[in-house]
Amino acid sequence: MNIFRTVRRLMVPSRTLARYMVRMHLGRFFGILIGLTAILQLLVLMAVSDEIMSADGATWVSLVSFVGMRAPQLISQFTPFAALLASLLTLATLNQHSEVVIMKASGLSAHRILLPLGIASFIIAGAHFVFNETVVVDANAELEYWEAHDYAVDLPENTGIAGRVWLKENNTVVLVEAVSRIRSRVVLDKVSLFERDEVGRLTSMSRADFAWYQDGKWTLHEVRRFDTKSHELTIQDTQEWKIPTRPERFLALTVKPDHVSFPALWRSMHELEKDGLPTERLMASFLHKIAGPASTLLMPLLAAVAAFGVTRAGNLAIRIVFGMALGFSFFVADNFMRAMGEFGVAPPFLAAWAPFLLFLFLGYSVVFYTEEGHPKLSKKKAAE
Repeated sequence: MNIFRTVRRLMVPSRTLARYMVRMHLGRFFGILIGLTAILQLLVLMAVSDEIMSADGATWVSLVSFVGMRAPQLISQFTPFAALLASLLTLATLNQHSEVVIMKASGLSAHRILLPLGIASFIIAGAHFVFNETVVVDANAELEYWEAHDYAVDLPENTGIAGRVWLKENNTVVLVEAVSRIRSRVVLDKVSLFERDEVGRLTSMSRADFAWYQDGKWTLHEVRRFDTKSHELTIQDTQEWKIPTRPERFLALTVKPDHVSFPALWRSMHELEKDGLPTERLMASFLHKIAGPASTLLMPLLAAVAAFGVTRAGNLAIRIVFGMALGFSFFVADNFMRAMGEFGVAPPFLAAWAPFLLFLFLGYSVVFYTEEGHPKLSKKKAAE
């Protein structure tokens, strides 16, 4: 306990100062986030309200439902940006009122001044991660399902319908238009089978309205098969489908990282790895589920340029603009690397963490440069 108190006093010498800065930062953060979300939500609602109200039976309840599904996305998307603006405003206010000068005069280094904001950012990042995994993933899935049905009223419950899947088993190419889960049963809709010979020539085409997995085997229903050699068309009510693919593999192939939670995405990748399928793109999204909220931890460091420097020099506005430029540059780099990871161009770790590590180094460099100032001229150059 004594060691813990000693470390705490070294890191945060004053609880009162830490609480003051944390409250200031969180107050500005929530104010900015609520304001941004409200404005952007209003703009989005104005853009799509005609489409929502054009559905049969649509009322003001449909608009409220849309707001409830879209607002979590906006909150999650702009949380790091709100943290950046809150850090800039907090540090600029402290600098303008000479509070940073007082802290430095009392012996606090730049890192210890920024530590309370780091604590507040850690709280925001943790809440952001939990919010993403409990609210945003469900809102993403529900909103996409609703948009796919043109904002129809009284839609049936979303059964986890996923999009088209292509699969190759031996000499058969399988196309499934949709994969859904009904209770504990996985259902494949509109299954097409393209059978080929050893040379790769098409021998037959089969089409089934749906297929489901029961008692350890797949069964096709309402099957129509066309033989390319005899040109014969056969129709069957049911047909056993001898394919070794498990239902979990179909679900894993159709997984959307933005629609599933952290553990569910990990299980999907594990299923694909068991079948020897590549998982690099999913791994990039998996790592970004951590790196995204963690980016909030960078914001006080990128905004630190607004805290240090003499206010009387009249360059506070320039420092704020420079801090905003650093933050925007990080968001651009993060989105670029995320896209590279999803396309499989960049390795998953670099796609998720390269912008974070790069701007962590850049933020520390700016702090050290600001604290040390310009290098002093040598005596020889000064004499000249």
